[in-house]
Amino acid sequence: MIDAAELIDNDFLRQFELKIDNHLAKIEYSLQERKIFLTKLIIPEEINDDNFCKEFLAAVFEQIEERNLSVVPTSPEIAKFVRSNRKYKRMLPVGLRI
Repeated sequence: MIDAAELIDNDFLRQFELKIDNHLAKIEYSLQERKIFLTKLIIPEEINDDNFCKEFLAAVFEQIEERNLSVVPTSPEIAKFVRSNRKYKRMLPVGLRI
C-alpha cells in the first residue's frame, strides 16, 4: 500500500505526509537541535488499519534515521510502535526510556 505512495517531509507545516486514495495520513513533529519530537499521528478512518499504521511509521522512522536524528515520541501511538519494534529504540536519545 505504501510502496506506491511517496512519503513527504513538509518542512513548512512540520509534518510527514503520505497521500493514499485522496486521503492524507500525517505525523506532526517539532525539530530541536538533533532531536525530532513526533507529537501527533493522524490517520483518516478510511485508511486506518494496523498494517498501514505500522508501515507508515516504519517509513517515517527510516527517513529520520537517514537524517541521523534522535527520536522523541510524545504521541502514545508512536511510543507504542517504538516499544514493539526494538530496532527503533536505538534512535531514542540517551537516557530516554519508553
